[in-house]
Amino acid sequence: MPTCIIYHSETGHTKKVAKAVAAATGADLIEVKTVSHYSAMAMYTTGINKARKGEADEIEQTEIDVSAYDLIVVGTPVWAFHPTPAINAAISALSGCEGKKAVIFDTNAGIPRNTLKILSKQLTEKGLSIAGTVGISDKEINNKEKTGVLIGLVNSLS
Repeated sequence: MPTCIIYHSETGHTKKVAKAVAAATGADLIEVKTVSHYSAMAMYTTGINKARKGEADEIEQTEIDVSAYDLIVVGTPVWAFHPTPAINAAISALSGCEGKKAVIFDTNAGIPRNTLKILSKQLTEKGLSIAGTVGISDKEINNKEKTGVLIGLVNSLS
């Protein structure tokens, strides 16, 4: 089953997990990048405020067509207990989603709160069926067992 991983990463944690999953499953990677990059300070001020409000950033991709894939994996860091503005934009840019399965993961500082729930709602509204969610704390980023849970989930669905 063709699989893609759509992710946004500012500090590299989410990217590390996405690359590990792609290497283990053969999934294609789609990195979401903002047009205007955040400085470290702006990420914690402007970015977090936008995340809290559920706003979207302008991203390099104007459309992300997933019609060639059966399984869509979406990964985001947690900013103020929410998905990042870049992932909000990526979900808005998705096309070709109807009837496909999705797996969601977040990377977080230990308290993800509603991030996975928010993403589940957004992706369901795009026509995706949520097949699983995984939260990975910053302390678990290098934990092969925790990443293995996500890899196992993706492999079981593809």
